[in-house]
Parts: sequence; structure tokens; C-alpha cells
Amino acid sequence: MSITYERDRKITREQFVDLLVRSTLGERRPIDDDACIDAMLANANLTITAWDGDHLVGVARSVTDFAYCCYLSDLAVDSGLQRAGVGRELIRLTQAALGPKAKLILLSAPKAVGYYPRVGFTRHENAYMINATEPLR
Repeated sequence: MSITYERDRKITREQFVDLLVRSTLGERRPIDDDACIDAMLANANLTITAWDGDHLVGVARSVTDFAYCCYLSDLAVDSGLQRAGVGRELIRLTQAALGPKAKLILLSAPKAVGYYPRVGFTRHENAYMINATEPLR
């Protein structure tokens, strides 16, 4: 098997959802909401993909200004290829697309909490979230 990587190659909703399911990330993504998935793909401005021939096996989907910060929204690798370096390479290629002052930021899936420190990420205790429909107090 020879994995190739591409930057900003268009992927279909079906390819993305299929990979999310194969990676287990589909458990935490709106895979049954076509409009949301379409918006996720259309509005990401940095997407690195991993391919086995024409078969999508990994994706790093980000929103970034390329200079100061990059939010890595999804890192998904086919479960059969996890621990083979595909995720690490997707992250490395994402970093390579950024300016030297940019920081890569993400929220870990519960099953991946131990992965990110192993590849060099530093845990940050000051992150916060609020839903778009939740009123501020």
C-alpha cells in the first residue's frame, strides 16, 4: 500500500462521511445532516487528505488565517491505518502550510486524548466552548 497526500483536493460528502465512520469520528459528527457536512467541507480553508489509490483514508480539515492560528477541526484516519503514521503526516503537512508564527489548535476526541501529547502537542487548560444557540449570561 502506498499512501499519497494532497492539499485542498475536493472530497465528496459521501467520501468524508464514509471516512468519519471508518475512523470512529463519525460517532461525534453530524453524519446524518447533509447540509451541515456540506458546510463543513465548503468552509474549511485548509484540507489535507491521505489516499490509497482513489480511496480516501485520512483527512485533516482546518480553518485558519495561515499566520497566527489554525483550528484543526477534524483529524480522521481509517481505523485500519491508525498507528501507521498517517495522522502524524496529516498534521505535519498542515503545519507546513502555515506561517512560522501560527499555532495549531484542536479539541481532542475522547478516544484520542492520549495521542496528541505523544506526537508533540501541549495540553492547554484554558479552552472554553459555548453552543451558537446558547445565550450569554
